[in-house]
Amino acid sequence: MMASNKPEECTVCFNNYDGLRRPQSLPCGHTFCSQCIKDAIRNVQLICPSCRAKHSATAATQFPINYGMEELIKNIKSMELPSVGAVSVKPGQDHTRSISKKLQSMVQEHKSSINNLIRECEEVLSQLGKYQGQVRDWKTQHYQLQDKLYDLVKQNKAAIKLLEQEDTSVVNMTTEGEAGKKELQTMLECLDAVNTAQEVVTTINEADQYNVEAEDWIQKCQELFPDINTVFTSVKMQESIKKALHIMTTETGATAVPILLEDSGSTIMEKVERITGEIPLKKLTVDHLRGMSKAVKRLVEAGLVLGVQQDHDVLRYSRITLQDGQLHLHALQHQPPPTHAHTVQVREVMKLMASSSCVVFLDLAWPDLAWPGSTRPGSTRGRLHIQLNTDTMMARQFVLLCTGQHQSGFSFLNTKLLEVTNKGEPGECVRGGDYQYNNGSGGAPLLSHQRNHQYQKSGSAGAVWSWDHPWSGNSAQFVISTRDCIDGRPWFRVFGEVVSGLDVVRAAVNHSNITKVTVVDCGVVLTL
Repeated sequence: MMASNKPEECTVCFNNYDGLRRPQSLPCGHTFCSQCIKDAIRNVQLICPSCRAKHSATAATQFPINYGMEELIKNIKSMELPSVGAVSVKPGQDHTRSISKKLQSMVQEHKSSINNLIRECEEVLSQLGKYQGQVRDWKTQHYQLQDKLYDLVKQNKAAIKLLEQEDTSVVNMTTEGEAGKKELQTMLECLDAVNTAQEVVTTINEADQYNVEAEDWIQKCQELFPDINTVFTSVKMQESIKKALHIMTTETGATAVPILLEDSGSTIMEKVERITGEIPLKKLTVDHLRGMSKAVKRLVEAGLVLGVQQDHDVLRYSRITLQDGQLHLHALQHQPPPTHAHTVQVREVMKLMASSSCVVFLDLAWPDLAWPGSTRPGSTRGRLHIQLNTDTMMARQFVLLCTGQHQSGFSFLNTKLLEVTNKGEPGECVRGGDYQYNNGSGGAPLLSHQRNHQYQKSGSAGAVWSWDHPWSGNSAQFVISTRDCIDGRPWFRVFGEVVSGLDVVRAAVNHSNITKVTVVDCGVVLTL
């Protein structure tokens, strides 16, 4: 097929672009008339006639109008010679010379007003197109989920019905907007052609009527779209179904009260984002986490917010979870992020940690005696929270090993408890934290020691301290006291205290083999 070299012609049907055959662009960059695109859609797919690229499509309206092409065609037509019978204009002749300056000014004002309305119409039409595509995407997702969850089919179909109604409303409003825009363009041409005062008055009166209709249409679109109930029901139903598939239980859908959209100045898609809680990728910040809106909370609870750190071209990610109303930053690991996850730099997230005193956590697991040699099934887990005095080097080092932030990548994750001292007696304590060799021979310091640091002394159960001096070869190892010292004799180099979960450590100490107790998770508790 020979391609047309005329920009005003469709390269498939060779018809001129006009109001019925408008130029529409495909994602591959090629442009064809709306009728040819409509005819080319087969089985939810369209193959580009030029490059044979495949595009998912159910209707021609999914592809945007090429307004630049239309403007080019308009300019080309304006430069063509007048046809036979047309009123000719001599070079240098101004057809508005017979009109007074006041009327000319009125014409210019109305032309400017109409141009502004046309731009607003185009913006709203663009928003409607995006919104329609989103609505149809949601429809597709609902159909896919419906095949897997038969017990939620009834609720799912109700959400689909709402989306069908919304889709119909968008189509109707789009048709009305296209017609209104065409009328405004016609009036713009009429104002360019007026020659007498009577024509100016008549044309301006007609233009005023179309202006009012266009403004009413724009206002109606802002008020009608998006329908809060439809969007909220759709999103919450999808969340409920996906959660049901994940945990193999059933839920009855959304019950929360939807948010109010009092801001009429927002675009349709901005309001959709506010309802759905979808924050554009790469836009989530620490301030979002600090504010913890409902939208951000949903993302965190869905596991779609991760801390990220890059060291020597190596990316590591850490989970951010919400537990008991507090954010927890888990240890960095070499793991790919889930699809559509939001990432925040770990160094930024750590700004939410208290400056002089912070709380870290260690999760311990050990095998049940009924399942020797394995931690699953029958494993026992527990969490302890430790409050640290970060004015000391050893406490700051402990934070690094709980988060894995050090450029070496070392952390307490998967390390074992090493030995119990004075088991069953006063001064009982347990040692762990050999991140290097996991046998007690490693645990070198990650930070240089500063001798002016003042460490506390304590003889009470729950004290977290170091067996060795900060500058020794394995001072990153830690000791947790599980019983008070006899006669109140204290331990030195105390840099933290167990504030919850001491019973977990005591239970671990009672295990027949302390080296079977493992740190299966660790991290820091953040302050909102």
